[in-house]
Amino acid sequence: MAELGLGTAALGRPGYLTLGHGASLDDLRDDRGRIAIDLLRSRAHDVIDAAIAGGIRWLDTARSYGLGETFVADWLHLHPEWDDELTVSTKWGYTYTAGWRVDAAVHEVKDHSIDVLERQWAESSSLLGSRLAVHQIHSATLDTGVLSDPAVLARLAEIGAGGVQIGLSTTGPSQAETIRKAIDVEVEGRAVFDAVQATWNPLEPSAGPALAEAADAGWTVIVKEAVANGRLTPAADDAPTLLPGVSADAAALAIALAQPWADVVLSGAATVPHVRSNLEALEVAADDLPDPDRLALLAEDPGAYWASRSAMRWT
Repeated sequence: MAELGLGTAALGRPGYLTLGHGASLDDLRDDRGRIAIDLLRSRAHDVIDAAIAGGIRWLDTARSYGLGETFVADWLHLHPEWDDELTVSTKWGYTYTAGWRVDAAVHEVKDHSIDVLERQWAESSSLLGSRLAVHQIHSATLDTGVLSDPAVLARLAEIGAGGVQIGLSTTGPSQAETIRKAIDVEVEGRAVFDAVQATWNPLEPSAGPALAEAADAGWTVIVKEAVANGRLTPAADDAPTLLPGVSADAAALAIALAQPWADVVLSGAATVPHVRSNLEALEVAADDLPDPDRLALLAEDPGAYWASRSAMRWT
């Protein structure tokens, strides 16, 4: 099975695109109803502590996760004993613009230019230092042109030559096409990428065959949004029963962990109880997992799935 990692998208900013996120942070609000930065930092550290105690050894963050990358760096600074035990991945390409507001009109701005790469690589490497193991394009798509930008690709190849693994995350109904394009990207005859972080869950499994191809090419395959932005958790009134007697989130994570091409499956926990529930996925036996035919019945049309995701509110 793959290993369980911790993603920090829900830990570094007051708003996130998932069901029930706002309610999970209610105890961190000040008398004006705003999330206190110090309290959110403490919460993030508590969640990382619980994840590490549960055996998680992969931490994933991004420049656009508000202060998520800073919170991870702060935790690492406080715990140098884990330097050689953890893998830390981050992402570049989005800039956080919400100004610590949940009701912001725009929460993040996407820009895959060489200028943003240089700026955000400098920021990430300054914060994370030698602990930074995987550097990923954030939500690469064919329409941004990032996979054919010679300046960006040359710089990524240079960073990769310095010992950092270069990857991309994908989003949208055309994830498979993006992954297959990236597999063929080379600079001076050498592959640029060897890691991918993609959305895969029982409701949106369409990237699976392309992820298998990436694994066959020797890539590290990371699964994100395995609980479908909360749709496969107890926060969703209509969450399907994937495994009798197992919480929806643990079941969804267990199914993703069992995919033969997966190396890491990210928990998106925002609280310590979320982490503990997610960790129950590691206790699910392979023989108890639903058969592929039953899972196939849950799959939605990718276009419809992503349209529904786009319609979700930041809370």
